[in-house]
Amino acid sequence: MTTALNGIKVLDLSRVLAGPWCTMTLADLGADVIKVESLKGDDTRAWGPPFIGEGEKKISAYFACCNRNKRSLAIDISTPQGLEIIHKLVKTADVVVENYKTGGAEKLGVGYTTLSAINPQLIYCSISGYGRTGSHKDHAGYDFIIQAEAGLMSITGEEHGEPTKVGVAITDIMTGQNATTAILAALINRSNTGKGQRIDISLFETQIQALANVASNVLFTNQDAPRFGNGHPNIVPYQAFKAKDNWFAVAIGNDKQWQNLTNLIGKPEWAEENTPYATNPNRVKNRAELIPQLAAIFVEKTVTYWLEAMAELVIPCGRINSVAEALDHPAANNLIINKGVPMLGSPLHLSATPVSYNRPPPLCGEHNAEILAEIK
Repeated sequence: MTTALNGIKVLDLSRVLAGPWCTMTLADLGADVIKVESLKGDDTRAWGPPFIGEGEKKISAYFACCNRNKRSLAIDISTPQGLEIIHKLVKTADVVVENYKTGGAEKLGVGYTTLSAINPQLIYCSISGYGRTGSHKDHAGYDFIIQAEAGLMSITGEEHGEPTKVGVAITDIMTGQNATTAILAALINRSNTGKGQRIDISLFETQIQALANVASNVLFTNQDAPRFGNGHPNIVPYQAFKAKDNWFAVAIGNDKQWQNLTNLIGKPEWAEENTPYATNPNRVKNRAELIPQLAAIFVEKTVTYWLEAMAELVIPCGRINSVAEALDHPAANNLIINKGVPMLGSPLHLSATPVSYNRPPPLCGEHNAEILAEIK
């Protein structure tokens, strides 16, 4: 079997997470990704513990999560020799991904105008905090700050508690996915027109878009979005509950599921027509009265009891697992791979052009000789 992006060469000038996440996805799909690093390496090489290996062979878990299947070229782009290497590589590259601060790539001689003059078919993807235009274009982008400024923290956390960030750098990851999508679209367009183009992807716009129905609620009502803890702004009950021994999640998506749940808990009258809890809009309106009553019922029995009983009635529910428990879940078994270091594989399953795992996360500059020999 061949790979989906066989023959595509990507020059990865990015670092940390959003850009590397994008280029790792392209590499998993078969692209030849050259990760250009400073002589000290990507910042995330030092983000730990935990690490695996010792000395020059030490790899951080953070770096490993987004850099497999790449070749590492460690050079100083700020020198004439380093810049010459980049310009030679660009001649045969299909894609460049960079996440310098606005103007940084241009100062180094690796901006879009310069590189597209060398290779007019080049697809050049810029990733930044706030985009390459506008009043905030010169501001650096950090996932945590974007989660704060773009509204995510205001709707995350306990209802009357402090605003809370998501436990992973979710804005970076979503931005990397958006960049991947845009690059694939640009490759298809190039196959039709023969022309490359510039792509501008920002963390801020990505996170604003990802507010999804919550942002729509605000646009519809002109009222700001409240925080619901583990609840849902538009669906009730759709949240976590404490059982006798642990926590679990219930997601009632329609009134048939609600009817099944009311029968299970001995409250069939709650689903009767024209009652305060019969329909989802009524349950949303009356959540303050309904949720405490449900909580009082669920805490009387164990998680196992509720999960088994709900499964028989096809009521969506699930145990709230720790990360270790989630990694041990049967559905995650095929996602855990080991190429010298343990990693999570790709969730992209293509029947004719499957993803492949050919290289472990590289050591800094591991492929210098190999790559330089290709451009002589």
